[in-house]
Amino acid sequence: MDRQELAAFLRSRRARIRPADVGLPAGARRRTPGLRREEIAQLAGMSVDYYIRLEQGRGPRPSRQILAALARALRLSGDERGHLFHLAGEAPEPPAAPSQDVPPGILHLLERLDDTPAYVLNARHDILAWNALAAALMTDFAAMEPRDRNVVRWLFTGPAIARFGSDGYVEQLARESVADLRAAAGRYPGDPGIAALVAEVSARSPLFARLWDEGEVGIRRGSRKLMTHPVVGELDMHCDVLYVPERDQRVVLYTVTPGTPSAEAMKLLRVVGARGLGVS
Repeated sequence: MDRQELAAFLRSRRARIRPADVGLPAGARRRTPGLRREEIAQLAGMSVDYYIRLEQGRGPRPSRQILAALARALRLSGDERGHLFHLAGEAPEPPAAPSQDVPPGILHLLERLDDTPAYVLNARHDILAWNALAAALMTDFAAMEPRDRNVVRWLFTGPAIARFGSDGYVEQLARESVADLRAAAGRYPGDPGIAALVAEVSARSPLFARLWDEGEVGIRRGSRKLMTHPVVGELDMHCDVLYVPERDQRVVLYTVTPGTPSAEAMKLLRVVGARGLGVS
């Protein structure tokens, strides 16, 4: 616990809150900006003396419950909340569930990538957004039910896995996907969506069940992607992953080497679009 840094952080966060922000009257005798110490203590449901001691750098180590109450009272952002916990010597509380909201800037990026298949995944492997070329490459996501727009479910329980090369490559792809999902389960231990996904796919896919039981953990990063597309044929692609850390989301991009047969197939895919793919 870094008492002095914690005290300085509490003072700085308190100073930026206006009484009107939390429904308190401004009053006429406030000599400094922000809320009074007793007002923060009241909002956090703790004693004024205890809060004053924290701000003076001489208080005891606060519990996780106290830290959570202070984060609410001080209207901290997610990053600030994590910083508060770290200063007090505690690991931040995990978020309840993977985020479903894609930042507007990322949506604009997808729109501009008209020659590169790209989509956005959350930690549960839900596909949250995609561009037209990603739909042409993989499937018509717009025609699917939202719950079915999940890479793990789509890969292990549909015919999609037949599009991926040799048995050895399929095993590698499947193993990486399961290890990544297990890492996500560790980051979101209270998310019922991940638990339900694991139970469902384990029951439907012996391959998934076997890999899950092996217990491997790993974050998916860039890799080579081999695919046989039903319209344009074989595609040998680079799969790159850009992280959106504040949402724990990933932008997945597929690119091809210029001048190769795969590059010509990608050009044809832009023309063909998602016609004839159907939902897989």
